[in-house]
Amino acid sequence: MGKADKLLEQASPHLEQGELVRAAVMGAYETKVMGSDTVRNGVLIATDRRVVFYAKKLGGFDLESFPFGNISSFEHGKSMMGHHVAFHASGNAVQVKWLQPASDFAAFIDVVKEAMNAKHRAVEPAATPAATSAPTVDVIELLKQLGGLRDAGVITDEDFEAKKTELLSRL
Repeated sequence: MGKADKLLEQASPHLEQGELVRAAVMGAYETKVMGSDTVRNGVLIATDRRVVFYAKKLGGFDLESFPFGNISSFEHGKSMMGHHVAFHASGNAVQVKWLQPASDFAAFIDVVKEAMNAKHRAVEPAATPAATSAPTVDVIELLKQLGGLRDAGVITDEDFEAKKTELLSRL
């Protein structure tokens, strides 16, 4: 069993019931931990609902979830060091580099683009008052996730309060 397969197996309990993995690539996720830039090696998973980054670490794991409806832009490319993706989701700038295997990269990109296009097509004709309640649910879910990060010690109380104020202003 390869490392990607092992990480996919470890990530599967964190997927929602009935959620299907459509593509996955290994990579290095550039993020901040305790205010310092760091890189987490893990697997970037495209499911039928979202993009998930899962990394195993000593005594636990890191998991970040980006629903397709929250991804506002998606870029990808190749350099001498390999393939990379960058996207924006719910105010977060996400960069994952050194994606491998290269043979799975195109399939991963196709899955993400297809899902983003489907989400955007579904949103365009639905310019009704009922559609305005969806962002409220997203903000509430983001606040719950943010509280979990604060409780886990990943972000400070000050960072939590600043982001909470920003999210509440969207309501």
